[in-house]
Amino acid sequence: MRNLRAIGIWGALALAMGVPIAVAAFSPLLEWRGPVYIAAGFAGILGMALILAQPLLAGGYLPGLRMGQARHLHRYVGAALVVAVVVHVVGLWVYSPPDVIDALTFTSPTPFSPFGVIAMWAVFGAALLAALRQRIAPRLWRLGHTGCVVLVALGTVLHAQLIQGTMGIYSKAALSLMILAALAKTLSDLRVWRLLRRRRRV
Repeated sequence: MRNLRAIGIWGALALAMGVPIAVAAFSPLLEWRGPVYIAAGFAGILGMALILAQPLLAGGYLPGLRMGQARHLHRYVGAALVVAVVVHVVGLWVYSPPDVIDALTFTSPTPFSPFGVIAMWAVFGAALLAALRQRIAPRLWRLGHTGCVVLVALGTVLHAQLIQGTMGIYSKAALSLMILAALAKTLSDLRVWRLLRRRRRV
């Protein structure tokens, strides 16, 4: 029974992460697009899929992994997420520098751009805090890292939902809902709000 449950959980995660990528691979919107633009787009989709895995690893919800192993894998997935974001942004820069400049300066007319930029900086912020963890007070580190990952999840979901892109409406919506649900579950179980209460008392 445990094996079946573990297979079901890992299978559901693989489907949640893989279906949007597969849908995008067959999207007619890729026709006439250059390889740089396509690579940048898939890097963004892969990054969004990795965001789903992060709270599940941080909370130790994936069967077959002890908490130490899950947290260790969490760091590697975080590094892969940073690489995916960099490839996404650099690829878009190569394809159209003015669009990236408009996005980074929050002057782009496209409504999805600001949320993507906020999520990008939040990814970098979370990664920087992870690298400096041993030099920061535990409560301050946890509040900062949690704030960054909340911005990453919300910014990415809004960014993706506002794009008329290749992922497909239903697969994109399902992935977005699972990201938010996984994040809410992890924050609830880790009782992050207790840190805020302690801060008010101080």
